[in-house]
Amino acid sequence: MVSAFSYLYISQILRLRATNVHDNASYLTQQLAYAATNAVPDLGSTRVDTSDPEAVRTALTEYLQTDVNLNNMLESVVGNWPFIYDASIVDTKGIALLDTNPKLVGKQVGERPDFRQVVTARFRQQLRLVYSPHAVYNVSFPLQLNSKPFGTIRIGVSTAFLKDELTPRLLHALYFSITSVFLSLLLAAGISNLALGPLKEISRNLDSVSAGHADTLPGDDSGHDEYGLVTLKIANLGRQMRDSKEIFSALKDNVDQLMSKLQDGLMLFTRDSRVVLVSAPVERFLGRPRRELLGNTVKEVFSADSLLGAVVLEAFERKRPLLQRELEASGGRRVQVSLDFVQEKNTQIGALLIMRDTESVRRIEDEIEMSRRLSASGRLTRGVAHEVKNPINAIVLHLQLLQNKLAKVDPDTRRHMDIIGSEIHRLDRVVQVLVDFTRPRDLHLEEVDLRHLLEDAASLAAPDAEQHGVTIERAFSTDGLPIKADVDLMKQAILNVVLNGVQAMPQGGVLTLAAWREEGVVMAEIHDRGSGIPREVQDRVFELYFTTKKEGTGIGLAQTYQILQWHYGSVEFESGEGQGTTFRLRIPLAASGLEIVHEVAPQAASALSKPGA
Repeated sequence: MVSAFSYLYISQILRLRATNVHDNASYLTQQLAYAATNAVPDLGSTRVDTSDPEAVRTALTEYLQTDVNLNNMLESVVGNWPFIYDASIVDTKGIALLDTNPKLVGKQVGERPDFRQVVTARFRQQLRLVYSPHAVYNVSFPLQLNSKPFGTIRIGVSTAFLKDELTPRLLHALYFSITSVFLSLLLAAGISNLALGPLKEISRNLDSVSAGHADTLPGDDSGHDEYGLVTLKIANLGRQMRDSKEIFSALKDNVDQLMSKLQDGLMLFTRDSRVVLVSAPVERFLGRPRRELLGNTVKEVFSADSLLGAVVLEAFERKRPLLQRELEASGGRRVQVSLDFVQEKNTQIGALLIMRDTESVRRIEDEIEMSRRLSASGRLTRGVAHEVKNPINAIVLHLQLLQNKLAKVDPDTRRHMDIIGSEIHRLDRVVQVLVDFTRPRDLHLEEVDLRHLLEDAASLAAPDAEQHGVTIERAFSTDGLPIKADVDLMKQAILNVVLNGVQAMPQGGVLTLAAWREEGVVMAEIHDRGSGIPREVQDRVFELYFTTKKEGTGIGLAQTYQILQWHYGSVEFESGEGQGTTFRLRIPLAASGLEIVHEVAPQAASALSKPGA
């Protein structure tokens, strides 16, 4: 019996671990599928031709390959789980779109056996599969994008990694089983001797029971040796608790990572109004670190002395949802607040409080409106430019013919004709600029340090700066600032802003160029000390053909806005009359820069965990 239990114990260790590995890998494939779905925007709001399946597939592939969160999650899967060999996203043709091995991206990926073969195999077959020469099995999950099958999420489970993890446990179980068998033999021999000794007493007791004198029997002190079974159950329970702890730890890490990436402030409360989940932006809204908020009740977090606190506390007291309201938070920041109570079977089980930065919401709305205006003006001006270009060409041709026929006219007539020709050519250049502005561009992206582009723009603007008596100062980060950009277009976008800053100081001054990293993006700041932009025209700064300068074309800043949008960036400004203007360019950090950040982050966390750090 002990041998049978030992055999069962060892087989259960192997089977449960294989099942646990499969469940974890399946869960990770679902997480990756969810991240891939979130990485793809609504194609109806993009320039992708949704009626062309190939164009849609190409666009979806590009979004997946350039999404930072998806790529980081793919890399973390291999780094955080010891049994995982690799992870990939494969299209319906078996081509790797993303893979933890960069050499396989864009290549045909070979088929691998399903890991369910290991999970469903019998004990001896499982041992052969795990302890055979190294093999990699797949755990897959179908990926659907744009409501259509797109490919498969694949996670490779290595039997070599699984074997390294299982071997110490199996050896420990084997040694324990051998020891248990040996001890059980000794114990059985001892119990047998003890049991055979008091046979007479057992016989007398049986006789007493038969005679109806059971009350004269001594107390039953006998025990039942279920050590092997109890040990097996405790081992199983301990293993299940350990596995549950690992899963909980992984889920907690994923939730913490998700909370740190959210732009909205999110607080989750239990049924007794205690905070159990807090996202990073809440710290800005409330002016308190998350560790001080977790575990506290709503009354300990919010104060009735502030407008925000009074509104939230009143909503909790009345148990009524709070519709989106704009209130003032810590530091005078305006936030949009909403509160929903979570219910299950008509019973309140918690509450969810969401806070949004009003300024950020309005800035996004302004950017959407500006994009809409640029798109509308682009469609209109393309048609107008086409219609104007043809008459201009005809006028130029006939003017040249007229000049040839009137070659011997008086100088005054010649001068008027030259003026007409010059103005027509100038008009032609204006129309050509308009055509270039509205024409779709193919970006030639390459990785470049933003500091080099700023230096090039400063060099190009140097003659104008010298003419206006302007000194250009630089304040760049010492760390590299890699971005993916079309070098010529991005340089033109920066140069437009730099020249505007120089021209804003006709009496001379200082123009400051600064650049640094900030949460996965590269920031560039161009600050002049001119007269500033009047408040009544600030909303029109990025409109095409709008200018406050006599000789301006109104194209430069509109072009800068358009180029930044092409690069998934943004441009904004702050200006005060008599205080100058500051333009801020925000551009996504290139993948190489993100890798450096992820390498430094664990070292920083390790340093903080040391005593006294």
